[in-house]
Amino acid sequence: MPAAAPRRARAGWLAAALAVLGLLAACAPVPRRVAELPGWSEDRLSEAIPPFLAGCRPPRFPAALCAEAAALPPADDAAARAFFERRFTLRLAGKGLMTGYYEPELRGSLTPGPGYRTPLLGRPDDLMEVDLGRFAEDLKGRRILGRVEQGAFVPYPARAAIEAGATDAPVLLWAADPAAAFFLQIQGSGRVVLPDGSVRRLGYAARNGRPYVPIGRLLAERGEIPREQVSMQSILAWLERAGPARAKALMDENPSYVFFRETPARPDQGPTGSLGVPLTPLRAVAVDRAHIPLGSPVWIVTHHPLTGAPMRRLVLAQDTGGAIKGEARADLFWGWGEAAAEAAGRMKEEASLYVLEPAGS
Repeated sequence: MPAAAPRRARAGWLAAALAVLGLLAACAPVPRRVAELPGWSEDRLSEAIPPFLAGCRPPRFPAALCAEAAALPPADDAAARAFFERRFTLRLAGKGLMTGYYEPELRGSLTPGPGYRTPLLGRPDDLMEVDLGRFAEDLKGRRILGRVEQGAFVPYPARAAIEAGATDAPVLLWAADPAAAFFLQIQGSGRVVLPDGSVRRLGYAARNGRPYVPIGRLLAERGEIPREQVSMQSILAWLERAGPARAKALMDENPSYVFFRETPARPDQGPTGSLGVPLTPLRAVAVDRAHIPLGSPVWIVTHHPLTGAPMRRLVLAQDTGGAIKGEARADLFWGWGEAAAEAAGRMKEEASLYVLEPAGS
């Protein structure tokens, strides 16, 4: 027993040392200038210039600033770094949650038939969006979606009702897998491979305005999947095990529904985000535009979901999402393919976000 006391002493010393390190980290100075951002000198900032230019336009950015960015020499990280340091100031958005999304690929058909029973719907003609700020100043920035029924504006039908035929939305394509179609709505865009091998790309067109309910959270609350193991992969595995009836019942508990539109299918580009420009893998994020204006450069400090390695890089706020709410909430676009799906599906990391604002704005 005599060795127990020294072990306890060492353990106490280690705990105290870790506590001190934690306090020092908590007291680390908050960056005041762009050049002070953690990891700023390590990023290949020239890679961020093309996606920045794609969304660089007045009134968000002065024309002179966009022209200066366009004149930067390609692949020159030092020039790009100097540009952002000279032309932008820093605003801390805060510390929040960083998730990931990707462009999925699923099997589909132009017509319904054996193996193709799940419709992928376009925006219905009766879906209306109302800007409440036009009616009351204190409601500025708030929007609701619905439709007119018997002279009254009412909420648009929820997922289960839509899938039961409560809308006249046009059918764009027919999917082979209901779960794949469900996750296509969560991702907001994707590539549909037809039986002849040709590809149709679908992009986000609208949503029904109902609140988004994460089915992964429901599965965790019910003890179906341990909370720390919830990911796109574990949810898909549960849906497959559950069978069609239970899987549909769970998916219907998310009343939110996304409608699509066909978009150009260039294989070398990502889908078009809410800003109207193609998304660049690992350089685009979806944000809450009530807090971060679309087009803004954003410095993210987080960790890789698979390796745990630090991720500190400049991204562009080029997209939005129904589940992306709050000042420090973001969704990182990983691209397409199996590797992107794996990383995006498992990303659920704490992150610090810093918004780069045009100097003088």
